[in-house]
Amino acid sequence: MSRPIEDYALIGDLHSAALVGRDGSIDWLCLPRFDSAACFSALLGEDRHGHWRISPADGNYRVRRCYRPDTLVLETEFSTDSGAVRVTDCMPPRDQDPVLIRLIEGISGTVSLRMTLAARFEYGSARPRFRQHDEALGIVAGADALWLFAPAHIRRGQGIATAELTVSQGDKVPLALVWRNSRDAPPGPPLVPALIDRTERWWRGWVAGLACAGEWRESRP
Repeated sequence: MSRPIEDYALIGDLHSAALVGRDGSIDWLCLPRFDSAACFSALLGEDRHGHWRISPADGNYRVRRCYRPDTLVLETEFSTDSGAVRVTDCMPPRDQDPVLIRLIEGISGTVSLRMTLAARFEYGSARPRFRQHDEALGIVAGADALWLFAPAHIRRGQGIATAELTVSQGDKVPLALVWRNSRDAPPGPPLVPALIDRTERWWRGWVAGLACAGEWRESRP
């Protein structure tokens, strides 16, 4: 069952946007544009209709979230009895391909995480096939392809990609999901930290041109 709408934060690149739940699950995303069919649509149904979740494996955790000041770069901190991790999510301004960035960072101790990626194109109606290409895992259905770049071992079954991650203090685990037409060649690996920095600078430059004051200026997801 989907979460209440108030549990979601928004990230986007001005061409499309994703909704990220407090449980670390991206439950809504249309690619390559706002008016495209959704590839993640668990917001309107269940996990099987498409999501990308990263969260502590045992399900017992506390959550704190915020946007980096004056940006749509979202930070989610999961605290468990064994440690804490931060997941940074953003969609960089486009040069060409739509890209969804997720960076996991160990804050303290050691935390076991589970990742599940179930892309379901056409609003959850199309189950994709997998295609491995070098370091990227392709998720393909019809004219749509998502390419997952992840340093972890990815397991595949029943149209779902999963991974188990153990993150300790100081560790950084970059992940990226790139959309391309399935007829096109696979993309090269995105430079995740650099794209996060670029996204942060872009939004701060955009906000600098606005005049906004009052009690609601600061957003707290």
